[in-house]
Amino acid sequence: MIVYRLCKKEYIHDLSGYGAEMNSGRWNGKGTPALYTSGSQALAVLEVAVHVPYGIMPVNYYMVSIELPKDAGITKIGIKELPAGWNRNPFPRSTQYMGDDFLKANKHLMLQVPSATVPGESNYILNPRHPDYKNLKIILTEPFEFDSRLFKR
Repeated sequence: MIVYRLCKKEYIHDLSGYGAEMNSGRWNGKGTPALYTSGSQALAVLEVAVHVPYGIMPVNYYMVSIELPKDAGITKIGIKELPAGWNRNPFPRSTQYMGDDFLKANKHLMLQVPSATVPGESNYILNPRHPDYKNLKIILTEPFEFDSRLFKR
């Protein structure tokens, strides 16, 4: 399986999960490392775009394609398992608790979660503390230029 990560050039080889550990996210609290990835390049683009202030064109981004081990274990969280308002912004702490529980249990390498940005699509939260994490492979890094129409005023 291949997942995608869109990030600034200085982070293309950083798979540590440190950014999420320091800043938290929808699926992890501060102090818990996690690597956020998407199931498609298009979703990776939108997941970044929703966090960019309107009218600002992001620059210096790269699309990173990451190959996961073939036998990597996965835990899935479906829409029906989520509380009402799970996809709002700001997100509820309950989704962080769910992600933290997954990451701390260390049973599987990845957590499949629904995208809050695009209904029907999935993101994959990778666990840097899982033993299979060392088997991740960056198979491609490419400069990525956003379409300016996404950020026009």
